[in-house]
Amino acid sequence: MHCPFCRTSETKVIDSRLVSDGAQVRRRRQCTQCQERFTTFEQAELVMPRIIKTTGSREPFNEDKLRSGMLRALERRPVGIDLIENSLHQIKAKLRATGERELESQFVGNLVMEELKQLDKVAYIRFASVYRAFEDIEEFGKEIAKLGRNE
Repeated sequence: MHCPFCRTSETKVIDSRLVSDGAQVRRRRQCTQCQERFTTFEQAELVMPRIIKTTGSREPFNEDKLRSGMLRALERRPVGIDLIENSLHQIKAKLRATGERELESQFVGNLVMEELKQLDKVAYIRFASVYRAFEDIEEFGKEIAKLGRNE
C-alpha cells in the first residue's frame, strides 16, 4: 500500500474493521515516513473462470445467464427463491473450487442439472431436454425412466 501523500510503500495498519455489509474491510493506516494517516477499503476479489463454449469461443462467467436459465426451468414450480439462490451459490462455489481459469460449458451445465435434480425433478427434465437436445421421444423417455430409478 502506497501513501497517498508521499508515495512511499512503507505504511502500517492502525485499525481494521468490517464495514456493515461484511464484504469490505476498512483500514486506518499511517505512513511510516511522513506520519500522515489515511483510510483504505479492501474487499476480496473472487475471480470466476471463463467459460469455453461448445463452439470454442470463450466468454466471461455470467451469473445472470445462469440465474435466468435456472429460473426458466423452474418457472411455475413450487421452489422458493431462497433455495434457488442457495443453488446458484453452490454452483459458483464449485466453479471457483476447481481452481481452473477456464471451464467447459458442459461442466457448468452438468452442475446446473445436479442442482435442479435436487430442487425439482420437473425443472430438471425441462432443463435437460433443452441442454441435451434430445433427438427423439425415446431419449426423453429414457432420461425420465432413469430419474425414476434414482429416487
